[in-house]
Parts: sequence; C-alpha cells; structure tokens
Amino acid sequence: MTSLPKANPAIDLSGPWTLTSADGDITAPITLPGDVHTALTAAGLIPDPYVGRNEEAVQWVAHRGWVLERRFLLPEPDGDWYLDIDYLDTVAAVFVNDAPVLLADNCFRRYRPDVGAQLKAGENVIRIVFQSSIAAGADRQARQPFYVPYHPGNSPIPNGNMLRKPQCHFGWDWNIAIAPLGLYGTIRLCRLDRARIEHVTTRQTHNADGSVYLQVAATVFAKNPDIVALHFALDDERVRLDVGVNAGETVVTHVFEIAAPRLWWPAGSGEQALYTLRVELPGDVVVRQIGLRMVELVTTPDAAGSRFALKVNGREIFCRGANWIPADALFSLSSPDGTADLLQSAAAANMNMIRVWGGGFYEPDWFYDLCDRLGLLVWQDFMFACNLYPSTEDFLDNVAREVDYQVRRLSSHPSLALWCGDNELVGALTWFDEPRKDRDRYLVSYDRLNRTIEQAMRKAAPDAIWWPSSPASGYLDFGDAWHADGSGDMHYWSVWHENKPFDNYRSVRPRFCSEFGFQSYTSLPVIKTYAEARDMNIASPVMELHQKNAGGNERIAATMFRYFRFPKDFPNFVYLSQIQQGLAIKTAVEYWRSLKPHCMGTLYWQLNDTWPVASWSSLDYGGRWKAMHYLVRRFFQPVAIAAIPEEGGGAIRFSLVNDTLADVTVDLSIALLDMKGERRPLVDARAACTPDAAVTAATVTAADLPAGALIVWRFTASNGMQGEGHYVHGTYKALDLEPAGLTFTQEDGPDGTIHLDVTATGLALFVMIETDTDGRYSDNAFDLAAGETRRIAFTPAKPLPAGPCPVFRLYDLQSCHATEPAAG
Repeated sequence: MTSLPKANPAIDLSGPWTLTSADGDITAPITLPGDVHTALTAAGLIPDPYVGRNEEAVQWVAHRGWVLERRFLLPEPDGDWYLDIDYLDTVAAVFVNDAPVLLADNCFRRYRPDVGAQLKAGENVIRIVFQSSIAAGADRQARQPFYVPYHPGNSPIPNGNMLRKPQCHFGWDWNIAIAPLGLYGTIRLCRLDRARIEHVTTRQTHNADGSVYLQVAATVFAKNPDIVALHFALDDERVRLDVGVNAGETVVTHVFEIAAPRLWWPAGSGEQALYTLRVELPGDVVVRQIGLRMVELVTTPDAAGSRFALKVNGREIFCRGANWIPADALFSLSSPDGTADLLQSAAAANMNMIRVWGGGFYEPDWFYDLCDRLGLLVWQDFMFACNLYPSTEDFLDNVAREVDYQVRRLSSHPSLALWCGDNELVGALTWFDEPRKDRDRYLVSYDRLNRTIEQAMRKAAPDAIWWPSSPASGYLDFGDAWHADGSGDMHYWSVWHENKPFDNYRSVRPRFCSEFGFQSYTSLPVIKTYAEARDMNIASPVMELHQKNAGGNERIAATMFRYFRFPKDFPNFVYLSQIQQGLAIKTAVEYWRSLKPHCMGTLYWQLNDTWPVASWSSLDYGGRWKAMHYLVRRFFQPVAIAAIPEEGGGAIRFSLVNDTLADVTVDLSIALLDMKGERRPLVDARAACTPDAAVTAATVTAADLPAGALIVWRFTASNGMQGEGHYVHGTYKALDLEPAGLTFTQEDGPDGTIHLDVTATGLALFVMIETDTDGRYSDNAFDLAAGETRRIAFTPAKPLPAGPCPVFRLYDLQSCHATEPAAG
C-alpha cells in the first residue's frame, strides 16, 4: 500500500497491483505498467505464449474481462485531484472507491479525470475493469450503420478495426494473435496546485540572416481564474511570466530568439544539435528536447510525374531506412534499453530514417528523444492499417482527440519529419467484397476519416508535413501506388507476394519506396528458444505456427530453387533463407539509389520483430543482426559502389552513389574470381561524384566474362569510406563451387571481446559466423578468396561467465548444400 506525504502533489500508482478475472475465478499479481498475458505467465497460470504452439493454448485470455486493483493511503484529500493515465489498453472503466471516474476506449489518448470528490482520508481503492477487446469489437461492429470489413489474413481475431488500439494486437502476417490488454504508460494521482500544463508545442521561424525565432506555446489548465508564475527556459536562458489564466485552458506563448543557432541534421548530414526546453509552473514541469531545423516535402511535377523528396535545412536528403513495428508483442517484455538497442542498430547500419508503421503504437517520448540523438528522421503514420474503419460521429470525435493529443505531444521533436494519415487504407478499398460492390459508400467513409485526421493534425501543428496515406500517388489520388511509380511514395511487393524474381525490382523506378521486403527465418539460436529438436523442420506444426504469412514457407523454398542449390539440412536452410533475403533487398536498394535524384528514399520492410517468427525483419527478436543487417550496413553506406546489369544483360555498370556533402573521388578495382578463389584483374578505374548524386564509375561487357567466374570489386573513396562486393552473372546454383576450406582461430580481446581469424583455402561466399551466445560481430556474411584471412571481433551482449568460451559455427554457400562423399 502506498501513502502520500501531505506536501507531495502526486502519487505514482505504478508498481504492484492485483489482477482478477471478471468472473473471480483467477487471481494473480501484476505490475503496472504491464499486460495481462505476461502477468498470467509469470504466475504460472498460462504457458509462455511464444514457445511451441502455446499461442493456441492462451486464446481464452482475450475472451475474458479482467480487473486490476490496488490500495493507497491519503492523509487527507484536500484540494483538487485528478488521475493522469495514458496507454490504457483499451475499453476500460476506472473506479475510485467504487465510484466510476472514467470510461476509456482509446489506447492512444491521455485521460485526466477529476477524482477529488471520490477520495477519502486514509485507505482508498482504485480499480480498472477491462472489457474483452473481442467482445467490445463485436458489439461495436453490430452497432455500425453498415458492415466495416477487416483483413482476416492479418487479423484472425475479428473486429479490431472497431477499437482504437494497436491493430497488430489482433494478429498480423508477422505477429502473434492474442489481443493483449493492460496499462502501458503513466498512472498517477495528482493534486492540482492552481494550474497544470496540458501541452507544450513549438513553432520555428528561420530568418534570412540565419537566426531562428522559437515560439513556445504552453496550454495551461486551471479550475478557476488565477494569476500564475510560468517559467520558460531554453538551455541557460530563463524567463518568468506572471500570467492570467481562465477557468479551463489558456494558451501562453513566449518567443526565444537564437541569433547563432546550431542546426539539427539527420545522421550523416551534420550535427544532431539539441536544446533543452523547460516550461514550469509551481508543482508541474514539462521538458522537451528541441532541435532547430527546417523540413520540407518536395512534390514538384516533372517528366515522370511528381517528385517525393524530403529537404532538411534546404538540402535534399536521400532517406535510407526501414519500417518500425512495436518492440514486442507483449508490452511487459519490452524495455527502453531493448528498444534503444534496436534503434542504435538502425543507426549503425547507416540509416537516417525509420517509419513508425500505422498498425502499432505512437511510441513514448523517450523513443523520439533517442531518434533525435541518433539523427533518425521519423516518418510517423497515424495508427490505422490495412483495414477499413468506422466513420460514425463518435468514432471520428475519438480519433480527432487522439490526433490532437499525439501531434501536440510529438511534433516538436526534430526527428519527426512527416505525418502520414494511414497505412494502406486506400488499397483496402479494393480488398473486400463490400467496397468492391459499393465503392462510393466506403470511399466517402474513408475520406471522412482521412479528413478528420488531417484537420486535427493541421490544427495541432500548422507547420507539420501531411501525407494522406502510404502508399499514395498524391493528395486525393486514390490510384494504385503499389504498381504506379511516377509520383508519391510506393509500396512494392511484387517480388514477395507475387513471387517475381529479384530482377523485377529493376522494373520500377519509385520516387520513394516506403515498403518492400522479403522474408527469412529467424536465426537458429532464436528458433531454439521456441522449438525443440523434433520441430526443426519448416513443415513442422511449430515452425508453421511461427510463420504468419500465408504461403511464406513455400515462397522461401521456391526462391531457393530459383537461385541456389537446395540446402543440406535445417540449420543451412535457415542460413540460406537469410542470405537470399539480404540479396533481395540489396538488389532493390542498389538499383533505386542509382536512380538518384529520381528516387529519394528506400525504407525496407521491416527493421525488427515483435516475437520469434519467420518475417521480413533484418533484426531478430531480441536484437541479433540477421545476415541481411550486415548487408544493409554496406549497401546503405553513404558512399557506395553497386554492380547493376543493364536491361538485356549485355553489360554491367558500376554505380557510384554519394550521399555526402562533399565531392568524392573513388578508386575502383574490378577483378574476376574463379571457383578456386583465385583473382584475375579486370578493370581499374577512378571516378568522381558530386554531392548528393549517382554516376556510373565503370562498365563491364558481359561477353568478356568467362563461364564459372564472378566479378568482384573493391573501392576506396577520398573521404576514407571503402567497400567490396561480388556479382554473379546468372544464378548461384549454376556455379560449381569448390570447398572453401574454412578454418578459424580465436583469442580473447579487450573488454570481453573475442577475436576470430577466419581463413579460406578456396572461394568462400557469404561466410556467416554464428554462436548461441547473444552478441554482435564486427562483420558477417562476408566473402573470402583463396588464402585470405579476416579478423572478426565478437562482442557479447552481456559479460561472459567464467567457464567454456562460446562455440562458434561457420556457414558458407558451398558447404550449405554440399554433402560429404560416400565412403568408397
């Protein structure tokens, strides 16, 4: 039980609560912030949902109502009191001493109900009663004026589109379907000391002389008219304003003039300069991290259609990045440290943007603070994805309140570059029988929702960039942006969903591709956390349950038949799935970057996983780097060389891309590499590239390439960046690879690292080092020619205990499919 000293204006109600099923049959402890499933798992009442086929065994949890309760002490409840609650998921009633104080139905809103009349001196009881989301969704669907379809392939739990909660909670083609519920944010009891701060927003004016005016607007709430002391501080500059406030909300503004501002830039383009903004009332303070920068969306018409490019501080930025989904399917299993590791992995792979996808959460403030510090631009979807949604007055009012709160909360972050209305709702108009038969009704309904979001956003942040939907060819353009590549942003899924070859990525010329992806299996050490040895088969029930995309396993295998000789066993099947995933995304990114400035962004699907599953991610659940993430770090390097076959295959051009601010000169060495791993020089070239451009550095005629050889290259740029790569003119399965003779030695390095010297006696392609110990390699999925050695540093995620060292395994393309000859 928690007590509140009289002088303290707030009590934190997070921590231990009691969880009870609505029928009273089940009781367990729960910690808030937290979720019901994790609490039941910790109490031994349900099995771990992520292991084996346990997903099927925990379905009953979401069909029940649940009650959370705790007691606290108040010496005396004098004054005005309110609850401060956010991330309440989702349809819930809150009671204080058995009196209802809040009926909530939106996970994405903050609630601050008055509770002073319900409090008493001494012991008080707070109770949260959650309705089953499944029951709530069904009830609301039944009350719609017409049926509103949802995507059953993504959402096997029905009617999630009726509720303002993360849509992926009802399943997705990468997520477990268990409809979790709980409270994931703040729960505090606060005493109102005359006034409180509701919102702090900012607007910037960048002047011709380089100075910046920063207008800060504080929305102050008071119960009664009053005069309060309000302090504004920007770093060391602090001012006090004694202001009159009305009953209700009053907006107070102050303008800071920064004569010589330090500008905030995305990663790779300049400094991530940040200022600390504080707004204070007696008993209340809001702190914001501010970056001074200008951001524009360029959509000017051109010969191909219209451009789609972000401009920061007057400079166009090629956006290199990935799509972000929630860090975990169950909130209690996520953490700020774990999320920070995922975002740091994005930055370490040369990304400068992430897209917060519309089927998850508006992330907490610290998430965007970290993006600010890392220089990761944020494309922020509003939380609507792949379904149709109601357009009734009560639903739209709820959405408008959600948008107002979230935009005011987040729009001052320098990383937040663009607000997007939804994910794929325009496409959803063509996915279901109902809108295909009555398109006008559903299009009007969609437009009402989209306009509600836009108007609420523009009111909350007049200077923010709005994009109506992703993908979209333009404002009020409801065309097919999955296949039309002349304007707007594109989602290109033909290679995965239509099973087209990797070369098909070169058949389109997107202006900005905000989604495209290819699946792989999660790494073997992660598979071992949910599957037993008998399950290590892609057709086993456990492996199929951990593959949520219909036909995904077959598509992975079919692609292997197209490009590779089939792997010899399950571990090599997993390894090869990750290699081909990396090659797919590499093919797309390298070609689209070579089109710069026609194309100005590639955000692949997806960065991370919510649980251990076969998916499109480049980071495993838990944060390990898959093979693809090591490739991403190379093909997203700001200065990069790529081999791209010209149409018809008669020649291979070497594209040089420069995303930096300065001219670069590159020394490029191209050679042939035979099946024994021996090099033969082919072309040496020097090429120059201006800032923010792409040029052809060299061209090789395909007729000059002997059978059974690869093209390999190395380059060094004048700014110190370097890289290497190989190109196969044909398929890998056509190569008669010989044994690579891989060996390695290891020794302990400083700070707990382990150094591995990997040596090949022959040609070794896509050498992958793996161990069950969690950690990161300085490089992986690399090539070795005959006689070459590469030193790799392995840094464990945690200090290693005393005892045996980690056991390392090596994979390469030849040994992946080769079997030992039978004894003669």
